[in-house]
Formats: sequence, C-alpha cells, structure tokens
Amino acid sequence: MARNAEKAMTTLARWRAAQVHGKDSHDKERRPYLATECTDLRKCEKWRIQIIREIARKVSQIQNAGLGEFRIRDLNDDINKLIREKGHWEAQIKELGGPDYARVGPRMLDHEGREVPGNRGYKYFGAAKDLPGVRELFEQEPPPPPRKTRGELMREIDADYYGYRDDDDGILIPIEEREEKAAIENAVNRWKQRGDNPNDEQENEEEDLYAVHESDDEENQSNNGASNVAESSKFVAHVSVPSQDEIKQALLLRKKQELLERYAAGDGGVDSLEQ
Repeated sequence: MARNAEKAMTTLARWRAAQVHGKDSHDKERRPYLATECTDLRKCEKWRIQIIREIARKVSQIQNAGLGEFRIRDLNDDINKLIREKGHWEAQIKELGGPDYARVGPRMLDHEGREVPGNRGYKYFGAAKDLPGVRELFEQEPPPPPRKTRGELMREIDADYYGYRDDDDGILIPIEEREEKAAIENAVNRWKQRGDNPNDEQENEEEDLYAVHESDDEENQSNNGASNVAESSKFVAHVSVPSQDEIKQALLLRKKQELLERYAAGDGGVDSLEQ
C-alpha cells in the first residue's frame, strides 16, 4: 500500500490540485489599485476592512524584535503604505455618500493603548520604535525650569543676601587678623631700618621750595642772556618785609580811622577822641 506522500506526488493528484487552485484564483476578486476606480459603496467598505485586517496582521508581526532590522523596517514601510491606502478608500467612501471615517473613526493606537508616534505622517510600530536613529526621535527634552515671579524672589532675600552674616562662618576673621599682623610687622621693620628718629630723615627729605638749582640758573642764563650765575641757594627778598608787630599796629590804626569816620560829628569830636 502506498504512502500518503507518494499518493500526493502522483500525476492525478497534482492535476487535481492545479484545478482547485485555478478555480479559486478565478473566483477570488482582486482589490483595485486605485480607490477611485470603484464606484460601489459596499465594495469600498469591503476593501477598507480587508486593508484593516492586513494592517492588524503586520502590526502583530512587527512586535517581534527578533526579526532583524531590515525585516522590521520593511514591515513598518508596508504598514504605512496600507494606512495611506486605507485613507484613500475612506475618502472614496465619503465621496459615495458613506460615513466619514476620518472624523468618527478611532485613532491609530499601539499594543499598549497609546497613540502611535511618528513624524510628518510616517508612524513607527512595535519594534520599529527601538531601531537605531528612531529612538532619538521619541526622546523628549526635559521641560525648562519654571521661572519664579518677583514676589517669590523677594521672599528668599534675607540678611545673608546683604552680607550681614559673612563673619559668622569664622573664615574671614582669621584671614584678616593674619594680614593685619603681617602689615604691622612690615611697618615696624621699615621704622627700624630708618633709625630711632625718623623725623630728621623726613625733614631732610622735604624739598626746599625756595632753593635755586644750578640747572634752573643755567636755563635762565641761556634764555635771558645773563652773564652772572646766582651762587646762593636761598631765597633773597629785595623788599622790606614787615614784622608781626608792625602788621598789628597797621591794623589797629586802620580800625581807629574807620571809627573816626563813622562816629565823629566834627572837629571837636575828633580832637576829643584823639586826646
């Protein structure tokens, strides 16, 4: 008795299988390439449902991350093509008087119930979201820190803001004491180097304002054409300078003259005041 595998390889069995498949291919209707070629509303609904089933099948396949990067990318491209085709059939259904699925239809969700993310109409499903270069598209930047209002900023201002508690940490005072001690030591060393009586040195260092230098005399001689050079280094007064007593006496006489001019009534009054 022949086995089932051998029976299937016989010529009659192969001819019968070809007849069955050929009959099914003739009975099976092919979906139009363009949605606008179909003018029957019922057939448009049929093709839309068929596309949705294909999308669901491919979405379930793309969840498997072990398919490989190239296979996952191909599946994701096929799903996006089917989604665009479904949109064309929905527009044709609306044109024929059917429901508007773009408005009342459900949103495209992933297996976790969240809306499928994408960029400019192209969406990523399942394992395609974890592909290199795609993961960065879904990483959201952290939100900027909220800006504080003027009132909130003023509530945080205390004594530390104005520097009233700078010495409480105990860091600044030791530094200031060390610098002060070093400054005092430097001043004492300079005083000891000058000697016990620094006033003499200070007096010697003071410049004589009335001194006549030889360089100045030479310049004056060259400019004025003078023949003699002043040998004295001190200032010489060429007019008589009044003393302190003479100045007081002159002020007293001036004051007396003013009183005479103010209160004297005549010559008699003047003579009485002079006496």
